[in-house]
Amino acid sequence: MQKDVVEVSIKGVMPTSNGCAIFLGGDEKTFVIYVDQNIGNAISMTINDVKKERPLTHDLIGSIFHGLGVKVERVIINDVDDGTFYARLILSMQNELGTKVLEVDARPSDSIVLALQSKRPLYASRKVLDNVEDMTEILERILKQQG
Repeated sequence: MQKDVVEVSIKGVMPTSNGCAIFLGGDEKTFVIYVDQNIGNAISMTINDVKKERPLTHDLIGSIFHGLGVKVERVIINDVDDGTFYARLILSMQNELGTKVLEVDARPSDSIVLALQSKRPLYASRKVLDNVEDMTEILERILKQQG
């Protein structure tokens, strides 16, 4: 039986004429999510561990999570509909009463930044992988041209 979700990682962040292309994938397939320039920059800065003068929105959210004892457990890109991707941000918080797990609907782009900041895994659902075009060869060609 196939797993319902597959771990994916960022394979590339490329500027486009109206934003950024985020290439995500695992062993079997690479797919692309298009995001606005600001989110693309936030993902690139997080991947490259760029220090910022002032906290960006994702840094602020991460600081709030830390202050409240909330942990990002994982991100699941769980659906795609006509080129629009959907994600679930899985959070946990432990206190004297026990552990609470919260699943939040979120944009994949925001969720990716939060997962990268906290070094937590990204997953794509089987449904997403079955419904996206495989961009592995296109990414390889782009990377060869750049290198």
